[in-house]
Amino acid sequence: MAQGQFLMPKTVLPGVAAVVADSDRAFPRHMHDQFGIGLIHRGAQKSLSGRGMVEAGAGHVITVNPGEVHDGIPLGEGGRAWRMLYLDIDIVRDAIADIGEEDCGAFEFAYPVDTRPLAARFNAVFSAMTARERPGETLHGDETLLMLLAGAMETAAKPPAMAAPDNIRRAKSSIDDDPARPFRLAGLAREAGMSQFRFLRAFARATGMTPHSYLLQRRIHLARHALAGGTPPAEVAFIAGFADQSHLNRFFVRQFGVTPAAYRAATGG
Repeated sequence: MAQGQFLMPKTVLPGVAAVVADSDRAFPRHMHDQFGIGLIHRGAQKSLSGRGMVEAGAGHVITVNPGEVHDGIPLGEGGRAWRMLYLDIDIVRDAIADIGEEDCGAFEFAYPVDTRPLAARFNAVFSAMTARERPGETLHGDETLLMLLAGAMETAAKPPAMAAPDNIRRAKSSIDDDPARPFRLAGLAREAGMSQFRFLRAFARATGMTPHSYLLQRRIHLARHALAGGTPPAEVAFIAGFADQSHLNRFFVRQFGVTPAAYRAATGG
């Protein structure tokens, strides 16, 4: 695979997306609405995470939780190569509950860089998830995913309580409830009962993003769901609140490394 490429092979399970990348691209702060688990194959990177700044090198398993603000900056020359699986929340929670034979409730991966020997298990899952098997033939994928998560369960922990004040949570919920609609800073600040400047600082402190950056993330998540459901990119841009398809393309590629059309093709659209 040539450097600078991002590929999305099809997966055998719905709700699972695969990414193969080799790039020196630096990713800005963003978040996902899925769990992510992957493996660095070559090179190294540093990244912001829910546990502060971390560094990952070849052979390290990397994880990210839904809603966790992070970025990705290559270390050294030549970039880094990695593979990722992004898993819908229900898939991971059901698997963890099954492994523990109880309802584990809310949890998150506690270590964004896992140096334990999980690479072989991840490679087995990735191969099973991207194998060109007969439609509906998912047994191998089911088994290997369960074994990987069982190996990673020691890194599962309940998330810390949300520290955002109630008024910030209300404003954030307004964006979450309908991210496609237009927002004004004055309106969000009024809902929080604060001046615009105080609200801007308080929102960024609570979420790690400005209100506009957070809104864009929620729109990208909305777009991702629509694309995975087979909706054409031009229609998705309208549904998700982007100005047009090129506007959607620009932000989608910046976050995922692939175009909305490529994501739709890879996720069953």
